[in-house]
Amino acid sequence: MPKNTAVGPKRFWKSFWYAAQGLRQAFRTEMNMKVHTCLAVLVLLFAGLLRVPPGDWMLLLLAITLVLAAELINTAIESVVDLVSPEVHPLAKAAKDTAAGAVFLAAAFAVIAGIYVFYHPVIDWITALMS
Repeated sequence: MPKNTAVGPKRFWKSFWYAAQGLRQAFRTEMNMKVHTCLAVLVLLFAGLLRVPPGDWMLLLLAITLVLAAELINTAIESVVDLVSPEVHPLAKAAKDTAAGAVFLAAAFAVIAGIYVFYHPVIDWITALMS
């Protein structure tokens, strides 16, 4: 990747271009990024359908952002480890496993947040269907 040699405002805007390329690359090449993004869209659609309160929307958006950011960091770490250690090495495994653990932790938080946000609206919806 070429170094960002622009100066001033051009350098600032070029950094957004590089970030967008990183998002595009992760979405194109990483199955888990696609899965997390699709699940995020479904969660947001479900929240809209159930008319989740604004504060709960913020919790959902925080959880989604945390998972996607963790997945991006995991992807970056895996790429660097593959670059510097193409053969199997215990430290390379430790780095990859630890990064994957961060994604798992973020996803666990997202599941707990989802249960917190959707429990009462789902119960209310089921109750309304049965009455």
